[in-house]
This record gives sequence, C-alpha cells and structure tokens, in this order.
Amino acid sequence: MALNEFAPIGALFALAALVSFIVVIISWIFGPHRPTSRKGSPYESGMKPIGPANRRLPIKFYLVAVLFIIFDVEVVFFLPWAVQLRDLGIYGLIVMGVFLFILTIGFIYEWKKGAMEWE
Repeated sequence: MALNEFAPIGALFALAALVSFIVVIISWIFGPHRPTSRKGSPYESGMKPIGPANRRLPIKFYLVAVLFIIFDVEVVFFLPWAVQLRDLGIYGLIVMGVFLFILTIGFIYEWKKGAMEWE
C-alpha cells in the first residue's frame, strides 16, 4: 500500500488544524480582554457555595452512566457485525452471542440495582 493513498486524509487533518489555529488566533486578537476577579470566580448559580465541594452523589447517576455505556457499546458493535454476518458465519454468531451474554449480565445488574425505576 503506497503512502500517497493517505495524502487526502493528511491534507484534511492539516487543513482542519490550520483552520482551528486561525480561528483561535483571530478570536484572541479581536476578542475582548477585560478579566476581573468576578469573571474568574467559579459559577455557582449566582449563590455563594454552601458546604464542601466534594459531596457524595447519589448512586442513581452512576447507574444511569453504566446503563448508557452498556447500550452505547452494544450499538457500536452491532452495526459492523450485522454488515459482515454472512462472511463471519457461525463463528461470528457465537462470538456475538458471548458478547450479548456479557452485556445481558450488565443489564441484569442495572435492573437489580433499580436503574430502570424512574421517579
């Protein structure tokens, strides 16, 4: 495989980097620069923070994140598998079955922890 086959991709990356660099430089040159202590302070809904910043989050957020990752990974791997299913044959079917079994274990874990029960 010749290296010149990748030239359009390299040109695209170079053009994207150049345009990004130009946009950042132009905004830095022409943008307003009036930093104040108020602008530099963290935004807390217009109120002074109460209590420590590192509070414990409910487990619900963790469960929703795991559920999203389970279904996101599942969808990402299903499309290439479906496109190549005839070429993969029975081996591809077995491997996808194992993959689905592992995802089902994660789904059952989420279900048992109550991530499917919305309040």
